[in-house]
Amino acid sequence: MRRVSAFDVVVMACGLLLIVLAAQNLGAALAAARGDGTPGTFTAARVECVLHPGHEQCTWVGEFRSDDGTVRRDGVGFYGSDRAMFTPGRHSRAFDTGRPGHVYGPGGSNEWIVVALLMAAGAGLMAWPLRRRRARQLQES
Repeated sequence: MRRVSAFDVVVMACGLLLIVLAAQNLGAALAAARGDGTPGTFTAARVECVLHPGHEQCTWVGEFRSDDGTVRRDGVGFYGSDRAMFTPGRHSRAFDTGRPGHVYGPGGSNEWIVVALLMAAGAGLMAWPLRRRRARQLQES
């Protein structure tokens, strides 16, 4: 019986890391997909843009206030916004899942897809060395 190689251990550790990172975002991603969270209003203050090779990514940053007045968050981004979506002072319905850095519009989010893909990739990386090892054992017998 062969021992697990150092390369296999690294591949499995990378898979575990992907699963841990994805799991940390799973709750908020599922809440955003379902539209669960504290309802309120987002007020746009400014647009922040990052220029990437070939395209520009912009997000509107502003203030979120819950409908009941118990939650007020300044400096949060409106997830999925772009340069043309708001003007300073414009309001939109939003909900807060508690995720740092941004709130979501009434349409929610499809972030859960990326989280699920990361978890699947992590599981695949963790299983790959074991499947390879099992295939070798079957060939040898």
